[in-house]
This record gives sequence, C-alpha cells and structure tokens, in this order.
Amino acid sequence: MNAPTDLEHARFNMIEQQIRPWDVLDLEILALLSRMHREDFVPIAHRALAFVDMQIPLTANTAEAEDNGWMMLEPKMEARMLQDLKVRPGDKVLEVGAGSGYMAALLGQRAQRVISLELKPELAKMARANLQRAGISNVDVREGDGAKGLPAEGPFDVIVLSGSVAEVPPALLSQLKVGGRLGAITGNEPIMRATFITRTGETTYETAQPWDINAPRLANFAEPSKFTF
Repeated sequence: MNAPTDLEHARFNMIEQQIRPWDVLDLEILALLSRMHREDFVPIAHRALAFVDMQIPLTANTAEAEDNGWMMLEPKMEARMLQDLKVRPGDKVLEVGAGSGYMAALLGQRAQRVISLELKPELAKMARANLQRAGISNVDVREGDGAKGLPAEGPFDVIVLSGSVAEVPPALLSQLKVGGRLGAITGNEPIMRATFITRTGETTYETAQPWDINAPRLANFAEPSKFTF
C-alpha cells in the first residue's frame, strides 16, 4: 500500500468508517486528519497498519512494546480526545507520552505551543524526527517523567495524557489554568473511561467521563493498593 491513491483511499476509509462513527464530527479536525499523514509517524515495520483500528507497537520487539505500553493509540481515540479537549489556537499544551509524535503533531496544528514529555529516550528521538520531517515547529519533545508534569513551564490550557492511569494525580491538576482542561484514560481493565477534568476555580474542578476505551499504562503513575483476602 504505497501508491498515493491507495494511501488516500485507506485514509478516507479510516476517517469515514472508524472516526466519524465515534462521534468525531468537528469538520476542522476531520480535515486535519486528512492532511496529517499518520503513516509517516508509524515505524516502518508496521506502516501497513497505519490506518487500522488497533494499537501499533512503537519498538521492534512487539511483545516488549505491548508489555511496557510503548504503543501508538487507535486513530479513533486520538481523534476523539483531540475533539473533546476543544484545543484552541492560543492554547499552551502539555502532553504526557510523546510516543511517535503523532498526537503531538495534531495538537500542534490546533494550539499555539505544545510540550510533549517522553520517558523513553528512543521514543523521544523518534517523535522529534517525525515532527521535524512533518515540518511542525511549535512542538517541543523532551525526555522527562510526565507523572510530575512540568510545573516550571505551567500553568497550561490543556494537559493530555496519551495513555491510561489509575487516577489523575493532583500534581497535574494543579498545573492547569483556571478554565484549563485535562484529558486522560482512567481506571483499570476491563473498563477504562475517557476522563475530562476542567479547572473551574483555584480549588474546584468538574469531571466528565463521556466514553469508554482501554489504553496502555503510562509509566511512573501511582497504582492503587491491591488487597488480597
């Protein structure tokens, strides 16, 4: 699937058969998905899977990638998260988990500035290279522990966790501006929920959980204690 017409046909089908049915109806986002070449952010070994409704390993060892959460998320999930966060042109965004850089690229096309934190150096290098090739200059990929956020650079209009956590730590919520939004996948298998938290005041927040989906775990976030009886 290398011919331009084949790629565009596959991209069209991804948008019409996977993303629209998931209530992604924002025409600007659909247009962005049409012009942002997802296949350019997928490792060469898995490029044939670029438009498939599945998570894609980001390292050569597929089993290791699955075990450690080094996965590119499903197209429908990335698109829905982008839509529901309502990213605006003046926004300053923090992403936790750069992966291949694709979500950061989408965010960069909607926001003023994006900082993406990636714990694994190999993935940070991949994301930087992919973003550079795509000509995206307002995204800064840094190696770092996203569980702590980036308080020195905050507060942020939007914080995106590109993976799942048991629960959102207060340290990240404190880095939102009043009116700022955080999006994450929270909970535990078999059911996790998309969680959107809006900071409504200095100490007040509103939470919505409009849809369910599972996602790989982000590293270094606290897990709840598991009791056995």
